[in-house]
Amino acid sequence: MNGSSLVARDRAHLWHPYAPPVAPLLWPVVSAEGVRLKLADGRELIDGMSSWWCAIHGYNNPVLNAAIEEQAGRMAHVMFGGLTHEPAVTLAEKLAAITPTGLERVFLADSGSVSVEVALKLAIQYWRSRGESRSRFLTVRGGYHGDTFGAMSVCDPVTGMHTLFQGFLPRQLFAPRPPCRFGEPCGDVDFASMEALARRHADEIAAVILEPVVQGAGGMYFYSPEYLQRLRALCDELGLLLIFDEIATGFGRTGRLFASEWAGISPDILCLGKALTGGYMTLAATLTTREIAETIGNGEPGVFMHGPTFMGNPLACAVANASIDLLLGSPWQARIQAIEAGLEAGLAPCRELPGVAEVRVLGAIGVVEMEKPVVMEKLQPALVEAGVWVRPFGRLVYLMPPYIIDEESLAVLCKAVVRVLSGKA
Repeated sequence: MNGSSLVARDRAHLWHPYAPPVAPLLWPVVSAEGVRLKLADGRELIDGMSSWWCAIHGYNNPVLNAAIEEQAGRMAHVMFGGLTHEPAVTLAEKLAAITPTGLERVFLADSGSVSVEVALKLAIQYWRSRGESRSRFLTVRGGYHGDTFGAMSVCDPVTGMHTLFQGFLPRQLFAPRPPCRFGEPCGDVDFASMEALARRHADEIAAVILEPVVQGAGGMYFYSPEYLQRLRALCDELGLLLIFDEIATGFGRTGRLFASEWAGISPDILCLGKALTGGYMTLAATLTTREIAETIGNGEPGVFMHGPTFMGNPLACAVANASIDLLLGSPWQARIQAIEAGLEAGLAPCRELPGVAEVRVLGAIGVVEMEKPVVMEKLQPALVEAGVWVRPFGRLVYLMPPYIIDEESLAVLCKAVVRVLSGKA
């Protein structure tokens, strides 16, 4: 394949995420195997991104290939309105069984952003079904929940897209980012701002929403699980719903199957996506309690007002079932521990580099935070030349590799980051 020709054709018509109409940096991929991406010019890159955190089993996995091929031979898609099928039913059963206690009703959607939209709508409609008009959401700064309008409104109001879409986005309530870091206790002072906002606006808050333990695209920030324990207790006291967005953290990324397990609590609504299908299909799920579902069902109009065309797509559900089985049947905890150790050792030299503010690691997440924003036009090509696929953003150079990565490949990833940031690449 002629890579330059493909890039030229791409730039004539395609628009890439978070990029101008004509993308300045593109590398054509012709195949992927294990943890490596093969470029059109024959080079191979070790993938440190898991394709935006979803390809936890790597690429071209025979188990997932077989699941999707088998399902395609039976039924690729059928509408979910008035119909059902085995892959969706099985997936709902699996998710209800493995997620935190009390989440029994599953709403399937197309993407993580949509699962957040569903969660927000569920919360609003729940209160309407109870005869209350609550439509505001409380969250923390530094969060990211997606790019659709409802999701954008609960993203960080400074680093997100609030300014760009001011006047269209609902005005939500924002507490400071949790100041208590992961591994530290969470005292009264750390929780005071969140508690004050919740108490002051309790009668208008539909739900509190946040990413448990790890804030993803908002800054790769790790905070104390005790903050979540305090938040759960406060929501129970005030009668507020609690939404956890585990789109990035679900399915083992932090070292626990779900990040909320670090706190030992359950939300009222849970959003899942990304790794749900092992990176094969776009699929997301929003789970909620029986009480919330029954309240909506008993209210007016008695149905939840949402229905994606590709809801419960059989191909996506089939590969999601296979991905969950593959994960749970693997030594995933040991793999995450090994990746954590490898990231800690491999990225440690970055702490001595000029311009580095902090290096932090949790589970299969390694983050090098710079003092100033990185220059993508220089950094990304240098990383490719070093033989790795790492996509920095803002002030962050981070790694979230597939769980199947071997020790040697992980070391190569880390060494490439160290060399490029030191200017020696």
